[in-house]
Amino acid sequence: MTYAHGMLGLLLGASVLGAAHAQTGSNFTTPVPANTQLVVADQRQQLQVAFAASGEEKKLPFKVKFADFRGGPAILEAFRAGSLDVAIVGDAPPIQAHVSGNPLPIVAARQFTAVTYQYAVRPGLSLTSLNDIRGKKIAYAEGTATQSFVLATLSKIGLTKKDVTLVPLRIVDFLDAVRSGAVDVAPLNEPPFSRYVTHFKKDGASALPEQEVAGLPQGLSYIYASPTALKDPVRSAAIATFIAQWVKSSQWTEENEQAWVQAYYVKSQNLPAEVGRQVHQSLGKSTFPRLSDLIPRQQNTINLIHAAGDIPKKLDAREEFDLRFNDTAASAARAAL
Repeated sequence: MTYAHGMLGLLLGASVLGAAHAQTGSNFTTPVPANTQLVVADQRQQLQVAFAASGEEKKLPFKVKFADFRGGPAILEAFRAGSLDVAIVGDAPPIQAHVSGNPLPIVAARQFTAVTYQYAVRPGLSLTSLNDIRGKKIAYAEGTATQSFVLATLSKIGLTKKDVTLVPLRIVDFLDAVRSGAVDVAPLNEPPFSRYVTHFKKDGASALPEQEVAGLPQGLSYIYASPTALKDPVRSAAIATFIAQWVKSSQWTEENEQAWVQAYYVKSQNLPAEVGRQVHQSLGKSTFPRLSDLIPRQQNTINLIHAAGDIPKKLDAREEFDLRFNDTAASAARAAL
């Protein structure tokens, strides 16, 4: 999937996003009937398991239906079909939505202290330095957070897209591509990264040393939402409530490591408990910043993708946030202290 979908759609999308950005400081006091339902796009069942294991799912005063996806492009297609209200994604999918003329404003964020991805290396190839990726085939998925991560990697070591071969793939195919040798290197998040280096070690699977990705962008998860839902006072209030419960369930996963590892990494993702603990601890701690504080980082990501030629024009990051929700997640995090 590419970013170029026509300038008319881009301009229309920007006007909708701009309207959302202009509305700030809502308290979302509209009553939400118990039969209200939000359809939420999940990835690898993280949200669903966290809500269930923490008990927050039972506290929601309305219905939530989780639908599992792999990567931002598939989620964007579901939004276009009118099938979703809310989704969890990385930093690039909101940019893809912005430029495609199908705006999906960001309503919450979770910032991690560790980087999101590690570089898996195909069996039979040994790489010891980030500079060793010059001339290599790298798995690449536009419209996903792996896009900005790979571009940030190239920028860090003074390379451009011309210095490597970017192999366009669906993110769900990254692990198989590096395992089979279809690519030399693939950025993998957890748990796929640990699954690769654990399950295929006997076949010669390896990875770049963890310290090699130090200094690359830290993990960032966004919650973004359908403009249709955001125009509805009832659904906007439901989304605000969902965000608050999401914050609490996320905090529970960090405060209850053993229970979370068993519920998610062992039972849901079929990893050994020890590997699950290592994965969980590798993610570091998280915070829930105000949306306005993330605008500079999002602008840097936009500039990076634009400079690489992956989007037709530089965008204004402020248009990607619905600042009515500016303090919603941050307030919920403070209230839990």
